[in-house]
Amino acid sequence: MDTCEEKKKLLLEMIAYATVDGQLNKKGYDFLFLIANELHFEKGGFIDLLSQELPPMPENIKLGRIKQFYRLILFFQNDGVLYKQDPELIGHIAISMGLDLDATKVLLKKIKNAPNSTISDEMLWSIFQNDLDY
Repeated sequence: MDTCEEKKKLLLEMIAYATVDGQLNKKGYDFLFLIANELHFEKGGFIDLLSQELPPMPENIKLGRIKQFYRLILFFQNDGVLYKQDPELIGHIAISMGLDLDATKVLLKKIKNAPNSTISDEMLWSIFQNDLDY
């Protein structure tokens, strides 16, 4: 992520995803605050984002969740390295998001095999629909 606007947009999307009934629970807040720190947002800047109008949730919630998960994986690998403990942590996150662990492994393999390419929404959807043709 190169620009401040891209980082801000990503963080706003994550806040929108984590907000339930207009509320962000403590655990979600703490997690997003850690991400904001990694993206070099100051505490005041992060708090300002919380008061902004959140982007609308995608029509297809599952695809939105998959896309958010994909972005999170890319964030884990922003330095080009997937550390030994990362796949296990990513697996736990996938499960907590209600995503299929086998599909998560396929996605990780695709990212590892082509680290500089992006995966289309259609391919992401295909992976998590348990298609065997990817």
